[in-house]
Amino acid sequence: MSTKPVVDLAVPDPRSTRPTSRPSRSKNVDREKKRSPILTVILWITLLYFLLPLVWLAISSTKTNGDIFSTFGLAFGRTFAFGDNIVQLFTFQDSIFVQWMGNTILYAVVSSVGAAALATMCGYSLAKYVFKGRGFLFALILGAVMVPLTALAIPTYLLFSAAGLVDTPWAIILPSLVSPFGVYLMRVYAAEAVDDSLIEAARIDGAGEFRIFLTISSRLLAPGIVTVLLFALVSTWNNYFLPLIMLNNPALFPATVGLAQWQQAATGGGGAQVLFSTVLTGSFVSIIPLVVAFLFLQRFWQSGLSAGGVKG
Repeated sequence: MSTKPVVDLAVPDPRSTRPTSRPSRSKNVDREKKRSPILTVILWITLLYFLLPLVWLAISSTKTNGDIFSTFGLAFGRTFAFGDNIVQLFTFQDSIFVQWMGNTILYAVVSSVGAAALATMCGYSLAKYVFKGRGFLFALILGAVMVPLTALAIPTYLLFSAAGLVDTPWAIILPSLVSPFGVYLMRVYAAEAVDDSLIEAARIDGAGEFRIFLTISSRLLAPGIVTVLLFALVSTWNNYFLPLIMLNNPALFPATVGLAQWQQAATGGGGAQVLFSTVLTGSFVSIIPLVVAFLFLQRFWQSGLSAGGVKG
């Protein structure tokens, strides 16, 4: 008796193929559900809120004084005068704007680097070392974050006046080195980014505390350091009130105070000096280094975050 192989000619159940298409459809459905029209509108409104002033400033720097007041703010004027405005900006009053920009770069770079270094060392110490009074010191720093800088301007002026530092670059640099928010940020970041076992292993290998901080901890803290550096850079670059009360010599002015003096000259005295286009062009030129600095430091920021997120 011969046996023949049994061939199953049954038609496969079409329902058995359905699960294969469900994951992709469910993912698309989930993505559609995650998109909120309200949040999208809010995002676009926020984006326009921050970008429109910059667009207006860039367009206004290409206009003449007459076009600034006679044309729509977000439309170009009848004459494209950006080149003439640049020449006027860098030649007016014996090219003092160049000196103002140099002062701004000096104050911002020295202050931001120093503030980032001090905040990193202080925050790292508060996070990784146990010493008497650590909790009280950290609470004091948190309290300093709540104090507005304008409230400290007059006491700072009196202190620097007694020390003979008023109307010197140190009157701008030294106060900018203190960053309570930077210390708080680095303390929180160091507590999570630097593992205690890594420090203990380095100590067992005979490395000193300063070497551990420079060769191991500082690399892990790179994203936090760049963040504090950017905050301090923007804060010092845009600082107006402190240089206004500390400096009397126009040769020491940063760009913020210098442009404000030109604006007062343009609005006061019956408009004897028409400097509106020059002031707007100077404002536009003064923000370009900030944009370049952010774009340059962003790659270190992102690479540091990526490196910190990978565990062996």
